[in-house]
Amino acid sequence: MTVQISDSKILPWHLYMVRTNHGHLYTGISQDVSRRFSEHQEEGKKSAKFLRGKGPLKLVFQQEIGSKSSALKAESALKKLPKWQKENLTKNRGWLNLENLKPTKEKLKNCTVRKILTG
Repeated sequence: MTVQISDSKILPWHLYMVRTNHGHLYTGISQDVSRRFSEHQEEGKKSAKFLRGKGPLKLVFQQEIGSKSSALKAESALKKLPKWQKENLTKNRGWLNLENLKPTKEKLKNCTVRKILTG
């Protein structure tokens, strides 16, 4: 489904992360992040089941991606990142470099080494 505004412009898709009161991160995509975040906070039928009862919620990251296809790919890749990398995005207000999301053997090796070193 594509959301349109009154002057017939098509809204781009965004990737976002929400933090729960327990510190868990939820990742999603939307064309209207503020509307979607409000739906999550209201805990109604349109909110994500994962987030219900875990408030207060905090929107900690959002990035414009473009097409729905690209947003879905970015969401999938972000969900596969280790938590420390997701936390870096939220703390440093960094941008997700979509070109660097494809895992390679070297990246996976570095993740394992960092996890071992940080315990």
